[in-house]
Amino acid sequence: MRLNTKGRFAVTAMIDVALREAHGPVPLNDIASRQQISLSYLEQLFSKLRLQGLVTSIRGPGGGYTLGGRLDGITVADILCAVEDEPSKTKQQDASSAQDMTQGLWDAMNARVLHFTQSVTLKSLVLDQLATGVKIEQKPLPNRGVFKKPAQLHINPDVPNSVFALGRSTRTLG
Repeated sequence: MRLNTKGRFAVTAMIDVALREAHGPVPLNDIASRQQISLSYLEQLFSKLRLQGLVTSIRGPGGGYTLGGRLDGITVADILCAVEDEPSKTKQQDASSAQDMTQGLWDAMNARVLHFTQSVTLKSLVLDQLATGVKIEQKPLPNRGVFKKPAQLHINPDVPNSVFALGRSTRTLG
């Protein structure tokens, strides 16, 4: 397992989705602006997350992403493994041809990191964010095909409501 910026951004974006999915699907452009992550980079990450079933996508107006599983069923290890690139064969050959005397150390460290990331759930990360006082803003829903009813104006019954009524009222007064 590799710990890199790609994994960090993926975990951050997943926390963002988990915090906001109760209000509907979370659009990637909203995540990009909140987290200062490139939209095209997020599209690549979410493509991999979707293939692993960690998120589901909803198309169309009002669409976006929601979690593909339960909040406590998704671990940091799941997220990191989903976005991790396969090592190239040249890197594997270089590593095998130049066996390091410290390979046991790196293997043990990798096993501990994997064990730790498997113990941290997305739910615990969301609860940590809520405990620090993160505010979840709710975007107003767009008016799609529904028009607001115009406010009723107070009508004064003593005022003529047509030209004819106005003429009648001036004849009776004069």
